[in-house]
Amino acid sequence: MERRILKTLEAWKKKKDRMPLVIKGVRQCGKTYIIKEFGKIYFEDLAYFNFEESDALRGVFERDFDVGRIITELSIAHGSHIKPETTLIVFDEIQLCSRALTSLKYFCENAPEYPVVCAGSLLGIALQEEGSFPVGKVEFLTMYPMSFEEFLLAKGEDTLVEWLNTAKHGDPVPTVGAEKAMQMLREYYIVGGMPLAVKKWCETGDVFAVEAVQKDILNSYELDFAKHAPVKDFPRLKAIWRSVPGQLAKENKKFIFSQVKKGWRAKDLEDALEWLISAGMVHKVRKIEKPGFPLSFYADDTVFKLYLCDVGLLRNLAGLPYEAISGNSPVYTEFKGAMAENYVLLELLKAVCSDAYYWTSGNEAEIDFVIQSRELIIPAEVKSDKNIRARSLGEYRKKYNPEKSLKISSVPELNGNEIVNIPLYFTGQSARFLHK
Repeated sequence: MERRILKTLEAWKKKKDRMPLVIKGVRQCGKTYIIKEFGKIYFEDLAYFNFEESDALRGVFERDFDVGRIITELSIAHGSHIKPETTLIVFDEIQLCSRALTSLKYFCENAPEYPVVCAGSLLGIALQEEGSFPVGKVEFLTMYPMSFEEFLLAKGEDTLVEWLNTAKHGDPVPTVGAEKAMQMLREYYIVGGMPLAVKKWCETGDVFAVEAVQKDILNSYELDFAKHAPVKDFPRLKAIWRSVPGQLAKENKKFIFSQVKKGWRAKDLEDALEWLISAGMVHKVRKIEKPGFPLSFYADDTVFKLYLCDVGLLRNLAGLPYEAISGNSPVYTEFKGAMAENYVLLELLKAVCSDAYYWTSGNEAEIDFVIQSRELIIPAEVKSDKNIRARSLGEYRKKYNPEKSLKISSVPELNGNEIVNIPLYFTGQSARFLHK
């Protein structure tokens, strides 16, 4: 399946000042697969090492950080010489060997001619530990589950993808295109972007087989809680994780700790929440007091919304039957906004911005997302249906007069200058309409 991150990896390979690359991302989003594909396509040889599969591999890094010796021993394990520039060295599940993480400093300083890519299911957690990696000696890249565009490519909808990437601002949206795109988007809400779920859907078209894959992934996440998290945090992790769909279903989507379990307070759950965020399993969208550069300076860490790493997993975890989405059932109405917001957030993170925030004005107005894209701070309002009255956006614009605003809905319109209107299925292409 085609993944757009390959282009980013190709650009990394060509950089003159290339440093070891660390790829973060939630479990089963396709990190190992894409790294191996990258090695096969762009290098003569791929030297792949998995720290979960070999205890002996960890011993290579125990003695010292002499890169020459490390390369020699890795070559023995690989079965052939690891050559500069032409062999891609891959360290998978590297979070299981802290000294291997430390060795990246010496690869950067003493052997930059050896391209090194690292990944791990819970790498984000390992990187929070003091001294676990060399600051300034590695590059970071975050990988997400498959985007809507990648889902379409996997489905063989190349013509639809071409239209999404070439449609011009101000052009009328053809009915046939709008209907097909919305149909595919509903499928994406059901399946999500986890590669194994997408593969199963493309091969079988069996939603129950897809749901079995999603359930396996959800179970593997909870097994990670038990295996890797501190024992005291296990029940808290499970409770927070399972509470996200219910909290998103509320009209006010602000995450409330006391709703995770009666009697639990923020201080009881903060460590567990940070674990989930570092693992890439949830995304924290903090409230900002006002829009200024950089947005993080104006964020309130104590007031936030939580979203899941994938819309398909969100649907499954919520217990929402696929028929409610495919048939646009009335029982889906209350959760429709939550699905649309979670989808939009993930598309923006994959293609437009590195972080997102939200804004409120008392109890009178709320902007779903405020993002920074290049030189612009952009408020984005999400509407899951065709009711596009945006009172909150009007309040925000009156107060801050942003150069550009974004209104995302199911209305088939690509227009507007100060307020840019786009359909939900164009969210991944937002940047080109905002910076036209």
